[in-house]
Amino acid sequence: MVMRGKIFSGLLAGLFTLSLGLTAVAAEDHKAEAMKHAQAAVDSGQKGDAIGVAQHAETAKTHATAANQANPNPHLDAAIKSLDSAIEHGNMGHAEIAGKAAEEAMTHLNAVKQ
Repeated sequence: MVMRGKIFSGLLAGLFTLSLGLTAVAAEDHKAEAMKHAQAAVDSGQKGDAIGVAQHAETAKTHATAANQANPNPHLDAAIKSLDSAIEHGNMGHAEIAGKAAEEAMTHLNAVKQ
């Protein structure tokens, strides 16, 4: 009976370690997607496409939020705030301001070490 308990404990520890590893991988995948869409938002801003900034920033925000839930980071918090600004200004037709906010988000996303 004692041996089963040790095996069970070892199995649980292994599963916990595996789940932490999978969480880190998921966070990194979401961070990569957030960066891809934030860069697309920056590019849209440079083209004067305010709606494009807002759309890409919205997708970037979804991924940044998921990454932050999996592995909280103050730079992800800041990136999400910048993406909120990009979305808001993009929806108001302010392509230049929205693009600058997307650039700020990229700066924070680049600073995340996961």
